[in-house]
Amino acid sequence: MGSRILKYGLLTAGLLMIGGLMASGKTLLTAVKDGELGRVQQLVTKGADLNARTIEGSSALLLATSANQIEIARVLIDAGADVNQKNLSQDSPYLLAGASGRNEILKMTLAHGADLKSTNRYGGTALIPACERGHVETVRLLIAAGVDLNHVNRLGWTCLMEAIVLSDGGVPHQQIVNQLIAAGADLNLPDNNGLSPLQQAQKRGQNAIAQLLRDAGAH
Repeated sequence: MGSRILKYGLLTAGLLMIGGLMASGKTLLTAVKDGELGRVQQLVTKGADLNARTIEGSSALLLATSANQIEIARVLIDAGADVNQKNLSQDSPYLLAGASGRNEILKMTLAHGADLKSTNRYGGTALIPACERGHVETVRLLIAAGVDLNHVNRLGWTCLMEAIVLSDGGVPHQQIVNQLIAAGADLNLPDNNGLSPLQQAQKRGQNAIAQLLRDAGAH
């Protein structure tokens, strides 16, 4: 009888502990969604599960990154939140920070173990969408960090190709192309249709980018 009571007590305690951890994780997610820095700090101090997930697989840090909540992200990262943890859409805090131009959060992820080889749902590195979206400073940070300049995603495009094919060829993308040229990107890697970056730029009437590529020896 006594052993049964003991086992029941241990089981109950275990269930309560698990339930408490789950509740703390959900509470942390809610606090981040509500943008409550003080509450986040309290929950982290109390040992909340830093890597608890929402129904779509997003961690508290990924939610903070999406909302560009820099100080909340800092608290979570300093406490050990995983900067590479992906949700069901294959976004991680590092990848999303790069794709969205969240530069302050990106710097923190780079300083805390960001996997530079990790890829998004399109098979692209953080650098590829940063180039596509015209995030000039983000591109500089990722190049300096050592992200592969010539990685090809599942669409058959490099970061240089996306800076052309998915842009209007304006000043930000011209600056990005300049950065990629200076960093030593392969200027002649073709897309799946056999077209080079220069050919794509010419096809789209992106004369400034085309001239930059020609001046750098592209063909």
